[in-house]
Amino acid sequence: MARAGCMGEIPVSVQSVLNEYMTLLNERLPNTLVGLYLHGSIALDAYVEHSSDIDFLTIINHRLSTSEAAVLYEIHQSIASSSKPKMDGHYLLQEEIGSQAEGLYYNGGQLHDKTVVNPVTWWILKNKGIAVLGEELNIAVDRMDLLSYVSENINTYRADRIRKIEDSDPILQLPKEILDEEIQWSILGILRQYYTLREHDIISKLGAGEYALEHVPEEWHTIINEAAQIRNGMRQTVFESEQKRLNTASSFMEYILKESANIFAKGMKK
Repeated sequence: MARAGCMGEIPVSVQSVLNEYMTLLNERLPNTLVGLYLHGSIALDAYVEHSSDIDFLTIINHRLSTSEAAVLYEIHQSIASSSKPKMDGHYLLQEEIGSQAEGLYYNGGQLHDKTVVNPVTWWILKNKGIAVLGEELNIAVDRMDLLSYVSENINTYRADRIRKIEDSDPILQLPKEILDEEIQWSILGILRQYYTLREHDIISKLGAGEYALEHVPEEWHTIINEAAQIRNGMRQTVFESEQKRLNTASSFMEYILKESANIFAKGMKK
């Protein structure tokens, strides 16, 4: 279950945003907030300043009307700042915890409707989540639901990213900063899923990179280290060209895609 949290174990920059968020929510949408829970990098003890988001689940006591949703959007917009950690999270009712119910989702500066919380998020909330406000969560998450979701995602979303990288001409026109983000997001993201399929648990992006260095052939270590360094804010590449870096990244992701499919297939036979 989500562990009871204290602000002391949460980064100061995150504490500041959460305090402002809860204050505004209680002022502008009174008697609405029931609980606030953190998952993602903060819950995994892997928060990276100026890089990680604040992944959250807010429990509310009623479905928000259109006008109330507009107020909620304004709250998020008033908090948002280039110097503050970005918020990324879902809004559900108490009785919808652990379910596939659709609810509001704030991400990328937009408030989306009819979005479902995926099994990865429920798994983290159940096993490592932090309760900032409200009772500890009791969540039923099936292991096979988690593994099936990850396997499907790696064969759709991640496979699409591989094709995007392989079609390198448009990507090479992008600024190096965006290319760096594509490398770290794609490499460490697929390695998190590789870890989940092997270990039946969730790990941070950097943790997944460290795990991979112990479990994949040495020929891939350079691109893994490159992604981890970008994640840590170090952007000095060791590759002789962007084309070489992209080719290595796509080849490595293809390798992990095949390995993951084999792991999942073997697990299904047990």
